[in-house]
Amino acid sequence: MIDHRLMRQLAVLAFAMSAVMAVAAIAKQAPPEGGKPKDFTLPEKQELRLDNGLEVTAVPFGAVPKATVAIVVRAGALNAGEDTWLADLTGDFLLEGTATRTNESIAREAAAMGGSVNVAVDDDETTISGDVLAEFVPEMVVLLADIVRNASFPASELERLQRDRLRDLSVAKADPQQMAFAAFREALYADHPYGRVFPTEAQLTGYTVEDVRAFHANNFGARRTHVFVSGKFDVDRTMAAIEQAFGDWQAGPQPLVKPPEPAAGKVATQVIDRPGASQSNILLGLPTINPVDDDWVPLEVTDTLLGGYFSSRITSNIREDKGYTYSPYSTLSARYRDGYWAEVAAVTTNVTGPAVEEILSEINSLQDEPPSAQELDAVKNYTAGTFVLQNSTRNGIINVLSFLDLHGLPDTYLTNYVSNVFAVTPEQVSAMAKKYLRDEDMTLVVVGDRSQVSEQVAPYIGGGAAE
Repeated sequence: MIDHRLMRQLAVLAFAMSAVMAVAAIAKQAPPEGGKPKDFTLPEKQELRLDNGLEVTAVPFGAVPKATVAIVVRAGALNAGEDTWLADLTGDFLLEGTATRTNESIAREAAAMGGSVNVAVDDDETTISGDVLAEFVPEMVVLLADIVRNASFPASELERLQRDRLRDLSVAKADPQQMAFAAFREALYADHPYGRVFPTEAQLTGYTVEDVRAFHANNFGARRTHVFVSGKFDVDRTMAAIEQAFGDWQAGPQPLVKPPEPAAGKVATQVIDRPGASQSNILLGLPTINPVDDDWVPLEVTDTLLGGYFSSRITSNIREDKGYTYSPYSTLSARYRDGYWAEVAAVTTNVTGPAVEEILSEINSLQDEPPSAQELDAVKNYTAGTFVLQNSTRNGIINVLSFLDLHGLPDTYLTNYVSNVFAVTPEQVSAMAKKYLRDEDMTLVVVGDRSQVSEQVAPYIGGGAAE
């Protein structure tokens, strides 16, 4: 005869034991708590300054037999003044040939070295770089020097390059996020070059080869140039190649210093009409400090906590809790002696106003009450860990050293960065939000259906929505 009571007891016992074993297994499998990121250690570097003013920084790094050579010239959109995108067009021309090399031979030579050549132009600088196998680093130096110094600017390529740029312009001006960005920068910087994001089509097609050649001649030179090399390479051979390739280059002008006038207090609210748009692109922000300010690192931590990573307050609020948007983020953006903070989000049209309200509410909440130590610790771990990871590659090292060079920061900015992040207190974060993220000084740009969003945003930032 089967004892059903005993069977039930055994079943209960078996269930209890399985539950205990499951909990134990989970506990056993749980990963240990991550350690605190260590201070960044800058690899040993060698530096050189040529008689013509050109600077060199060489950083042997890593085990992979490759290296990156980057020629960073202090010439960008700032130097073009009212000639928007002339610096970009000049950058395009650099790969079109030199006095002794065609564009095809440049590409072939780089490929034969196991790499390629790239040109990037931003507000303050033009960077010509090549990633190459270790044994060919001196040869890449020679190739890049020829491109930077002896570009031929063939007139036959002007129309093609202008067509390429016209396509870029057409795409950018149709992108609502780019539209918001252009309007935001114009509101902050007015007629300063930093405020001129898009040229007109007539302006772009009106540039001549003579304009490009003049921009290059007037803005490229040794005193504005810094050569960076990072990775595995023969330091002595590389330094000798740099001296040989650049030693007789003209010194050229000193770097142009033209920071924008402070725009604090210049409030603007602008709605750019996209009739029938199902979503609004929001850009909300204001001018702040720049990286040479002692508050820069605490403000970076504050930015991360508010909107700078996936678990940040604004992201959790308007993405996770409210479902207003998919990928909002905040940014602390810097140029030479200039910086601004901005929150960027694309939200459904009918919640445009509520989204702005929630963003401001999170800022105000942080101003009124410091974050918990637990929340701030997570932010600091993320900020410090990301910093170390970003600087653990040869390209990352060059990027951060170029950042220091542009802003005139000492190496201690790198070596003390992690410690400075972990030194930020909850009270400091609240003070940063109160000091730098002031509602009354913010600019709001919304790209969306004006008939649907104007009344929604009217209560915010300056008391009304302007067309």
